[in-house]
Amino acid sequence: MLNAATEQIRHNHEMLSRLDGAVGDGDHGTTILRAMEAVAKTVAEQKGDELKPLFSAIAWAVMSCDGGSTGPLLGSFFMGLADGAAGKSTFDAPALAALFAAGIGKLHKQSKAQIGDKTMMDAFLPALAALQAAEPSAGPKAALRQAAEAAAQGAEATKNMRAKFGRARNLGDRVIGHPDPGAVSVSLLFKGFSEAL
Repeated sequence: MLNAATEQIRHNHEMLSRLDGAVGDGDHGTTILRAMEAVAKTVAEQKGDELKPLFSAIAWAVMSCDGGSTGPLLGSFFMGLADGAAGKSTFDAPALAALFAAGIGKLHKQSKAQIGDKTMMDAFLPALAALQAAEPSAGPKAALRQAAEAAAQGAEATKNMRAKFGRARNLGDRVIGHPDPGAVSVSLLFKGFSEAL
């Protein structure tokens, strides 16, 4: 799942930087790629199959990346996943929702953004809601597919929003018509998670 998410960013990082050029400084694709390459490197190097130390190592690797707010925000998400994975090795749909709730909850302590603020939370929060609403008997694959769809819809909806955080906030109505690159990145991560599972 983590490697597939990294692949999504590898394939789309130039598009993400073009999106960021319309609403920011044009480097989001580069910074999210750097963060996800750190994820892939940590996955490759990690010994054993315990999830908590894996997510914790990923968090520190991502937070060590240069690149504005992306590293600290994604790093806090993975730190939350580490907390949520403690003592667990298998996940049904409700357990997967709880895992992502821990990750997104930790991230939300760093970013106070809500749905409608034109940030990555416009994809993260709908994805979490979809996971939590998924039918337990449908299994984790179906739950993640719903989460990926919700994240994509959330990212698409940012086209019609004014930004309330970051550099894009200073551009006012000029950002309307352009999706938030952070939200699009998150939708790609969930696409990778879903397809890999």
